[in-house]
Amino acid sequence: MKAFNDLADFSTDEIRALIALAGRLDAHPEPDALKGKVLSLLFLSPSLRTLASFQAAMTRLGGGSFVISPEMSIHGIESRPGIVMDGAAAEHIREAIPVIASYGDAIGIRAFAERKNLEHDMAEVEFHAMTDLIDTPYINMESAMNHPCQSLADWKTLDDLAIPANGGKFVLSWAYHPKALPLAVPAATLHMAAHRGMDVTVLRPEGFELPDQLMKKAAAAAEAAGGSITETDDRTAAMQDAHVIYAKSWSSTRHYGGRLADQKLREEHLDWCVDEPWFDNAKDDCRFMHCLPVRRGVVVADNILDGPRSVVIAEARNRMLAQMAVLHQMLGGSR
Repeated sequence: MKAFNDLADFSTDEIRALIALAGRLDAHPEPDALKGKVLSLLFLSPSLRTLASFQAAMTRLGGGSFVISPEMSIHGIESRPGIVMDGAAAEHIREAIPVIASYGDAIGIRAFAERKNLEHDMAEVEFHAMTDLIDTPYINMESAMNHPCQSLADWKTLDDLAIPANGGKFVLSWAYHPKALPLAVPAATLHMAAHRGMDVTVLRPEGFELPDQLMKKAAAAAEAAGGSITETDDRTAAMQDAHVIYAKSWSSTRHYGGRLADQKLREEHLDWCVDEPWFDNAKDDCRFMHCLPVRRGVVVADNILDGPRSVVIAEARNRMLAQMAVLHQMLGGSR
């Protein structure tokens, strides 16, 4: 495996094989599988689970890792193209990334969207500019429009819960957040559930529709896998017979990059906080998923997070296991 950039690059069988490998490594550890291997980790945006889970994954497989971020660099790292570097940063990613990559056997890169121009972010201009600088295997640890590591873990979580693929109803719901957040997780989650073959409903207020390009990509994956894609602002209809609700905040696509207009629109929807009444028409054992971090009492009520519906802790642990499988395949672990 030379790159882990998008679940769409893998067949359903290949994804299921990775998930099976994750389960096997959990049950039967291989503490020397990646002995002597090094993973370079470049974080151009903050992280808790991604950082910790990749470091833990490499350690459990016998390898090592190191972390670089602009906050940790004594020189500061500049990422903007074509800039005259007469400010605080003394190093540019065009030199930094090839050097960092050369110190490891693979590199993971995390860089959020600029959220100024939707077409620019949809094209993954910044992320591609970075991966074009290296020839080592790489892992997308979150880019402008994708988060395949999260999605692989989420797929495993659905399998662990025995939630049906074909015939399973998956609701991806927008939730209120005081800030405009990236589209990476909702985009990746939408495609993951469609690729798995589920009947996916995107539940969102007007103005927070997901981009047509993302919807078409997911619709094609759903058709190939025997699932479906719908989009609505009707909460009752969306939650009817749902097996899972996956809550996530994202910025308004109608006002993408427009902070004030986005803020004004989202503040009309303070009531989009997942609580027990949302589940009135869902399956009795409908589960709540979220990638974390999550704002209690803003995105979801405490009683949901602390109750039997929530699987967010198991979901987070699956990040480590899913990434162990990816690293095992990428860096040549013994089978």
